[in-house]
Amino acid sequence: MARKNSFLCFVLLGLICSLVGTAAAEDDGRKEYIVYMGAKPPGDFSAYDTHTNILQEIFGRRMDEVVTIFPNEKKHLLTTRSWDYIGFPQQVKRTSVESDIIIGVLDSGIWPESDSFDDKGYGPPPSKWMGSCQGFSNFTCNNKIIGAKYYRSFGQFTQEDMPSPRDSEGHGTHTASTAAGGLVNMASLMGYASGTARGGVPSARIAVYKICWSDGCNDADILAAFDDAIADGVDIISLSVGGKTSKDYFADSIAIGAFYAMKNGILTSNSAGNDGPNFFTIRNFSPWSLSVAATTMDRKFVTKAQLGGSNVYEGVSINTFEHNDMYPLIYGGDAPNTAGGFTSRESRSCLPKSLNPELVKGKIVFCNRETSGEGALLAGAVGTLMADTRPQDSSRSYPLPASRLSSQDGNNIYNYINSTSNATASILKSTEVNDTTAPYVASFSSRGPNPATPDILKPDIAAPGVHILAAWPPISPVSGVKGDSRSVLYNIISGTSMACPHATGAAAYVKSFHPTWSPGAIKSALMTTATPMSAEKNPEAEFAYGAGNINPTKSVDPGLVYDADETDYINFLCGEGYSFGALQRITGEIVVCSAATSGTAGNLNYPSFTLISSDMKSIIGMFTRTATNVGSSESTYKATVSGAPEGLAIQVVPDTLSFTSLGQKLSFVLQVEGSVEESIVSASLVWNDGVHQVRSPIVVLVLA
Repeated sequence: MARKNSFLCFVLLGLICSLVGTAAAEDDGRKEYIVYMGAKPPGDFSAYDTHTNILQEIFGRRMDEVVTIFPNEKKHLLTTRSWDYIGFPQQVKRTSVESDIIIGVLDSGIWPESDSFDDKGYGPPPSKWMGSCQGFSNFTCNNKIIGAKYYRSFGQFTQEDMPSPRDSEGHGTHTASTAAGGLVNMASLMGYASGTARGGVPSARIAVYKICWSDGCNDADILAAFDDAIADGVDIISLSVGGKTSKDYFADSIAIGAFYAMKNGILTSNSAGNDGPNFFTIRNFSPWSLSVAATTMDRKFVTKAQLGGSNVYEGVSINTFEHNDMYPLIYGGDAPNTAGGFTSRESRSCLPKSLNPELVKGKIVFCNRETSGEGALLAGAVGTLMADTRPQDSSRSYPLPASRLSSQDGNNIYNYINSTSNATASILKSTEVNDTTAPYVASFSSRGPNPATPDILKPDIAAPGVHILAAWPPISPVSGVKGDSRSVLYNIISGTSMACPHATGAAAYVKSFHPTWSPGAIKSALMTTATPMSAEKNPEAEFAYGAGNINPTKSVDPGLVYDADETDYINFLCGEGYSFGALQRITGEIVVCSAATSGTAGNLNYPSFTLISSDMKSIIGMFTRTATNVGSSESTYKATVSGAPEGLAIQVVPDTLSFTSLGQKLSFVLQVEGSVEESIVSASLVWNDGVHQVRSPIVVLVLA
C-alpha cells in the first residue's frame, strides 16, 4: 500500500477506548476503538460514507454503538523563576499527600536521567498505581517516573524517532519537569536564567505517555494514551498538544479523551494554542477541561546588532554564542541559490536551501522575515538578522548567532547594506533584562471566544508560558534545528505548552490538599482565586487571559466552588443539540434529553459568566449558579459586582448566601441588562465572607 495514498479513520466505541489487539483485559471494563487503514479510492469519494459502509458490513445491527467517525489527523506540540513570579515560593505549605499525586503527561516522552527526575528520597509508587513501565534497554523508570509507554498507530518510525518512551525532541521533558520536576540547584541555559529549577509539585509522581513524534501527534495515539492513563490511576492529565483548526467537541480526540477523564474524576489541563492574537483561535476549549493561556513574566532577553557604520539595533533572541567580531553583512535577496532553482523572492526570506553558499558562507545574512535559522545555517552563514512585524514579547534560540528586529530597524539595516560595498555587522551575546510591563498575555497565545460555544468563556485561565527554564534532553538541539551542536540539560522555550504544565502543577497542588475534589471543583478553585489581569495590556480581555493568572497558594482555600459533573455536562450537551442517541453512545449510559434536563450554555455551573449579544443597545441575560461551601462551616457571603460600565445593570439575587455546614449548596441568579458602547465589556462578581474573595469574570461580547 502506497503510503501517500493511505487514509486512516477511527471510530470510538462504547465507554473508553483501547487499541484493537493490545493487551487490554477483557474484564477491565474498557471497550474498543477501531483504526482502519486502507488505500484511498481513486477519484472523488466520501470518506465518511466509505467508512460507514465498511463498518456496517462489519457490525451490522451494532452500528448504533458507533459513537463518531473522523479522520486520524495529526496534532502538534504547542511550544526557574516562573513559580516564584506568581507568588508560589519553594517554601509554600505542602502536604504529605503530594507524593501520592500522579500526573499523566501526554507528550513527546521524557529524558529519565535528568536531575529533575531523580528519585532519591522517594518511596515506592502509590498503591493506587495500576500502570507499568515498558521495558527497553535504553529506558528505565524509577520511583519518580513510575510509568512510561509509547504509542505509534502507524507503526513506522523516522530516523529522528526513538521507539521508546525516551524523549529525543525535548518538549515532553520540558513540560514534565515544569509540572512536577524535583529541585535542581544552579540550573541554567548556558548561564542564562540561572537558579533553582523546580516543578509546581516537586514530590509528585510522573507517568509518561509518549504520543508525539517528529511528524506530530496522531489522534488514535492520543485516545489510546487517555485510555491507559485513566486505567493506570493518574490524578491529573497534562496535554500540551493541539490541532491546526477548531473542531466540534466529539470530533476532537482531546475533547473526547478529556470527557472520559472527567467522568473518571481526572482533570485534563490543556494548552490554549499558539495561533494568537486573533479572536477564535483557541484550539482546546471543551468545558470539561482546563484551557490555559500563556503570560509573560519579568524576564526578557534582548540581543543587539552592531553595524559597521556604528549604529546599534536591539532585537530579541536567546543568543548564547560569543561571536562578537565584525563579519561581512549580506542581504538574503542578493544571494539566491539559482542553481537550486530559487530566486530572490525565496532567498530574501532565507528559506532552507534558498541561499547561495558561495555568497553567504562566512557572512551574516539579513532576512526579510523570521525563520528558524536553518536556511542561513545550511548556507554556511555565521549569523542572521531578521526583520519581523510581530511583537517582540518572546525570544527564542537559533542555531547560530541571531536577532529578530523590528521592521523599522530592518529597513534601516537594508538601507545600510545598499549604501556601502563593505557592509559589516556583529551580533552580540544576549542580555537578560527586566520586563517591567509584565505580566501580560503573549501575542502568540490563542484567544477565545470558544468557537463551539461562545457562551462558555475560553481560555479559562492564564499561566507563565514565556522564557520558561526547564529540563531538556542533551541530545536535542537547543534551537530545535538539526545541525545545532549545543548540548544542554536545561533549556528556555516559550508557548502555551509551557503555560499548561504550570496550571497542571497548580491543579495537582490543589488535589494534594483535597484528594476527593472533583475536576470541576479543582477547576473552579483555580479560576476563582486567579490574579486579575489588565484589559489595557490585553485588548481581548478575558478572551486572552480567562479568569486571570494562576495563584496556586490561594487556590487551596477558595471558600466556594462552582462544581460540575458528568450530568451537568450532558445536560449542557443536550441543550447544544446533541441527540440522546449520540450522548448515550458517548457516555455509555441511558440519556434522555428533555426540556426539563436540557440546559443552556449560560446555565452550566461554570466559574465564569459570558453573555453573547448581537445588539449593543439591547443586552439581556440571566445565569443560574450553585455554589458549594468548602471554606468555613458557618459563613455568610455577600455579593459585590464591580467594573460594570454605565448603562449596564448587573444584579445578583439573592445577594447574600448564608451557609451552615461544609458541602452545603446554595443557588443564585445573576441578571445582566442594559446597553454597552464597546464590543467587549468586562465586570466581575465577588462573593466575600471577610476571609475568602470568590471572584468570577463577567463578560459581554457583541458579535455583529
